[in-house]
Amino acid sequence: MNVQAEISLYPLRTGRTRPAITAFVKVLEEAGLSAQIRDMSTTVSGEADAVFSALHAAFKVAAEGRQVVLVMKVSNACGRGAH
Repeated sequence: MNVQAEISLYPLRTGRTRPAITAFVKVLEEAGLSAQIRDMSTTVSGEADAVFSALHAAFKVAAEGRQVVLVMKVSNACGRGAH
């Protein structure tokens, strides 16, 4: 099943948000997902197992030594996931 996920990562208690977000997106891209980066969120699409696996790995990297919040919406009815 294909899905599309809209994700927002919010690093907490830091004046430097870029390192966590950059690390997060890098993991998604290394997993072969195309990340559409916007001002307040990023969208990725693909096979559900690949998307969830990449999001899990990306969250672990972004949260390493940091406090972060990840907000995520996932759909199998929009974008490439639509049937």
